[in-house]
Amino acid sequence: MTRLLTFVFTMFIGLAIVFSPTSQANDSSYTEAITNFQKAAETQAFFNTAYGYAIFPTVGKGGIGIGAAYGKGRVYKGGMHTGNSTLSQLSIGFQLGGQAYSEIIFFKNAEAYNDFTSGSFEFSAQASAVAINVGASAQVGTTGHSAGAGQAGSNHAAKAVYMNGMAIFTAAKGGLMYEAALAGQSFTFDAK
Repeated sequence: MTRLLTFVFTMFIGLAIVFSPTSQANDSSYTEAITNFQKAAETQAFFNTAYGYAIFPTVGKGGIGIGAAYGKGRVYKGGMHTGNSTLSQLSIGFQLGGQAYSEIIFFKNAEAYNDFTSGSFEFSAQASAVAINVGASAQVGTTGHSAGAGQAGSNHAAKAVYMNGMAIFTAAKGGLMYEAALAGQSFTFDAK
């Protein structure tokens, strides 16, 4: 009974995060998210070599059978803010709970950047992002993307490579979600 109540409570928290107007990111949340990802050993090489990246400080996700996720982000090229992006996800399948996480997508080259900033872009649900915090996960990736996740500093640390010109990382912020749902993330882009 305690587990059920915990799941239900967590799910409602997750849904509140997803649909709350206060989940809109402010300038300091972008700076904080970028700083947190820069501190992670797994992402340092990507910051040094990437053509650009998209950062989503808070992605809220929740569901019972039908799930949704939403986050606002910014896109950077050569360290300059070039536009804004939204992340949305709708999933159907076995899922219960809610969670919040940060997400960063690195673009290896101009082609990957241009694909993402074409106005509307979607990841397939066939691969996972690299979770740099224990317990963080997201079912996103470009077709053919494969990555493992583990505790930073352990013998099973997360590793990622560019696949189809993009590398994706997530960092847990809170919540608990169990799911076995297939879903892709969709992105919009509005140039600054």
